[in-house]
Amino acid sequence: MLQPAFILILILGYFTLLMAIAYLTSKKADNQTFFTANRGSPWYLVAFGMVGASLSGVTFISVPGWVGDSGFTYFQVVLGYWAGYFIVAFILLPIYYRQNLTSIYEYLQNRFGHNSHKIGAISFFISRVLGASFRLFLVAIVLQRFIFDAWGVPFEVTVILSIFLIWVYTQKGGIKTIVWTDTLQTLLMLSAVGLTIFHLGNALHLNPYDILTEVKYQNYTRTWMTEDFLVRNHFLKSFIGGMFITICMTGLDQDMMQKNLTCRSLKAAQINMLVFSLVLIIVTFLFLVLGAMIFLYAEQNHIMTPLMEGSPKPDLLFPEVALNGKLGLGVGIIFILGLIAAAYSSADSALTSLTTSFCIDFLKLDKLNENQQKRIRKLTHIGMSLVIIVVVILFKYVLDRNVIDGLLTVASYTYGPLLGLFSFGIFTPFQIYDRRIWVVVIMSLILIVLLGNLSPQTLGGYQIGYELLPLNGLFTFLGLLLIRKKKTTT
Repeated sequence: MLQPAFILILILGYFTLLMAIAYLTSKKADNQTFFTANRGSPWYLVAFGMVGASLSGVTFISVPGWVGDSGFTYFQVVLGYWAGYFIVAFILLPIYYRQNLTSIYEYLQNRFGHNSHKIGAISFFISRVLGASFRLFLVAIVLQRFIFDAWGVPFEVTVILSIFLIWVYTQKGGIKTIVWTDTLQTLLMLSAVGLTIFHLGNALHLNPYDILTEVKYQNYTRTWMTEDFLVRNHFLKSFIGGMFITICMTGLDQDMMQKNLTCRSLKAAQINMLVFSLVLIIVTFLFLVLGAMIFLYAEQNHIMTPLMEGSPKPDLLFPEVALNGKLGLGVGIIFILGLIAAAYSSADSALTSLTTSFCIDFLKLDKLNENQQKRIRKLTHIGMSLVIIVVVILFKYVLDRNVIDGLLTVASYTYGPLLGLFSFGIFTPFQIYDRRIWVVVIMSLILIVLLGNLSPQTLGGYQIGYELLPLNGLFTFLGLLLIRKKKTTT
């Protein structure tokens, strides 16, 4: 069992390494370095680093924890992700590069007007704050349980410390620093997964092939849900939902696109996207295999699922096995480094992209002189850190489901307006009455909330899943048709 003091030393040592990278990458940094890395990032570094940013601490802990209830059915969603990445690469990226955008929501300003631009930026702001907070919440409760509880440190202090460390190494170099730190963090996270699978396999006298092929393990490895279309995780619903989740949470998300827009050319960004998508599928499958092995090991060694607020919390089983499961010091160290790498690789880019979007989309930073831009950008960076701190702390008292399931469900509501607006702008020639966009978005959200809260009994046994996201986009798209102008764009 790792002692709290030793875990803290590991974290501080890792943070020191990130600070060294930040120092080297932020020399002569200006606002363009912070926002776009001067558009000089090698595509292969961006692709590799994006794996860690996409997976995050949520995938690192929550996907293995989800296997106990859902088996490998999450992989159906992941295959949908892959289809979505092709749409991002060949439809959205050419638009962003052609218009030379810093914030992708500037497209809505160019296409429709001021109000549409604001809707896009607000949708992203809410989505990313909630998404980043989901991810950091999960890591914070692990740190709390295995380090700071032993010293009587309140959860709130744990959250503040975690975000402060991220703020320190991103506040100068911004996205340029993140491209390099995410590469390191992805390497550590994937190493942690591979080595943990190896050690669990030795302890169980099993290899991944045995788990995937033997019938007695099928409760953990069942993947395809094709019999009953009414169930929430039917293959078709999961695949379509996953595809639209990728289009929105990657292609219409400033956080993920900001990294792509640092590539030297459109072609490099597209190669980055396709390579990244293939690696992501393989890595996510390894996380599912890891989850099955964790549950088998817990059963064999009578390790109970940890409780949180009196209820079992499967998300905490991986850290419980890694740190207290008698797998050895090496597994504990590997887990801590992988967890912190996963947490920082998503949270640092979220903090930077929120700062970028707020500065460009709300404060119109490009209209100010260099000194004013720098001062406002730094203040905004601090402000975004404080917002995330508050939301993460609130999650402790309101979150009651598996974190990754909660994250994808929230995305169904917050990314819908973005999906509808961008689809309408790309696939129709119509212009709209920009001032009326607020009515369309509000009505679409009301409809989707009502639909999402209908019971399966009301719908004849049909369980609504991630298809809420494309439905939300469709409602917005239809609403935009109602407020279109008679004269089309050219």
